[in-house]
Amino acid sequence: MKPEYQQYLNLAESRKKENKKLLQKLKKQKPKELDKIINELHEQAFEFIDCLKCANCCKSISPSIQDNDIQKIARSLKIKPSAVVNKYMHLDDEQDYVMNVSPCPFLMADNYCEIYHSRPLACKGYPHTDRNKMNQILELTLTNTLICPAVSFIFEELKMTK
Repeated sequence: MKPEYQQYLNLAESRKKENKKLLQKLKKQKPKELDKIINELHEQAFEFIDCLKCANCCKSISPSIQDNDIQKIARSLKIKPSAVVNKYMHLDDEQDYVMNVSPCPFLMADNYCEIYHSRPLACKGYPHTDRNKMNQILELTLTNTLICPAVSFIFEELKMTK
């Protein structure tokens, strides 16, 4: 991981309380206004953050994997869906499929994804800061400040506007 990306994660860790207070303010904002602001900051963040230079999400968390995702992965790997589940996944406490190991078994040494074109929907959308209805996932977004330097950047920028 690039050192400046690690700095954003360190900042998020040291500012957990501050970020939690910001979250409470964000919950009071009009949903469409919040979407607009966060979506714009998402664009700014990814002008200088390159996921291939980080991949911390793939190294530290597992997405929730849906049945459609399993089907796509199975087709990509040319194996049965049951074999995909048996080899790579387990049910978590919430009865969602997640990867057995971390980092993700499909993460390659160069931070590319072996199954990129058939990766789970949750992976495609991560870190979910370019979507609408951000008010519905603010707690998740706060958690993601500790995982994704782009989300940490977004929170730091939000503090300057609040």
